Amino acid sequence: MSSDIRKKLEEEIQVLEKELREELPRALKIAAAMGDLSENADYSAARERQDFVRVRLGHLKQRAADLSMINFEKIPRDRISLGSTVILLDVDKNEQVTYRLVTSEDADVAAGLISTTSPIGRSLLNKRQGDTVEAKIPAGTRTFEVLSFTTMHDKA
Repeated sequence: MSSDIRKKLEEEIQVLEKELREELPRALKIAAAMGDLSENADYSAARERQDFVRVRLGHLKQRAADLSMINFEKIPRDRISLGSTVILLDVDKNEQVTYRLVTSEDADVAAGLISTTSPIGRSLLNKRQGDTVEAKIPAGTRTFEVLSFTTMHDKA
């Protein structure tokens, strides 16, 4: 899991660095050659994209550094944590739901991938089978019962 996340971050960093180093300077040069920069939409758009790419690169590099600090061997084997797949009973709706706890970069609620920093993800951390969990979400409070879970270690 950790290598997949790091690989994904590194790939995006490489793409953005190439864009910042090669493509954007070329676009700025072409746009600047068109004349008056104060009314040049192409130049303004390229500058805005350059600013966005710089900010995004900073964020990705910080996230990669943060991830490198995680010791995946210390992730619990007996409690719900990052990488766990959790089968829950939504007590309010009386239906079973399955979530996998992932990092914020990999979150996709429609696919059942929820971030450990989301309200439901945070409420599930360190819980065990049989525990009841209340998650405060923007729409109110949801109650779940942990039916079962597997950790990232169980999948290895």
